[in-house]
Amino acid sequence: MEPQMTEEPRQPEAGDVSEEETPKEPAPETPAEAGPPPAPEPEPLVREGMGWYVLRVATNKEKQVRDALERKVKIEQLEDRVGRILVPTQREKRMRGGTARVVLRKLYPGYVFVEMATEPDGSVPEDVWFMIKETTGVGDFIGSDGKPSPMPVHDIEQMLAAVHVSEETPSLANLNFKEGDRVKVCDGPFENFEGVVDEINTQKGTVRVIVTIFGRATPIELECWQVETL
Repeated sequence: MEPQMTEEPRQPEAGDVSEEETPKEPAPETPAEAGPPPAPEPEPLVREGMGWYVLRVATNKEKQVRDALERKVKIEQLEDRVGRILVPTQREKRMRGGTARVVLRKLYPGYVFVEMATEPDGSVPEDVWFMIKETTGVGDFIGSDGKPSPMPVHDIEQMLAAVHVSEETPSLANLNFKEGDRVKVCDGPFENFEGVVDEINTQKGTVRVIVTIFGRATPIELECWQVETL
């Protein structure tokens, strides 16, 4: 009886597939390029059921009064009756000795603007009235017959516009003249000389003035704070 021969496994040849191919995963889709984030919705001039009121306060205490009112509103949970509390300021660039510094100038010294709930008759709710009146530094509201009067719409627009402008690039302070204006030098070696503004450099905070020296027109460069209008 002849022994049975065991067949040897055939070695794979070129072109054979040794194992089952797995399907390739599809390439992830490239998300559409994200565009710029949507601009935030502008705040309304006046929120529904509220009005803007002008509060007289002690001079140079505007910020302290605002901060104190904001704290009391949170403590007494009056957020639904008192909205924004503003002290509009303007960032100004002032030059002195060739050095620029940015300062905040109050646009309405002695006043704080408060957005408050308004009763149907236009009056302010008593709890809000007493909370504000008991705050240190507070005087009274602008109004008639001893009662607060809400601001007209055009005054609100002007006040809020000033708030938005204050967030932009600071302007050069005390620049109350333009090219061609006659000015007087109020500081420095040319003090009391009079001349005409020839050029204003807002970046450096300087002004070139044409003055007469020994009968001859001479340009001199000064810092803006060194001249005043005639």
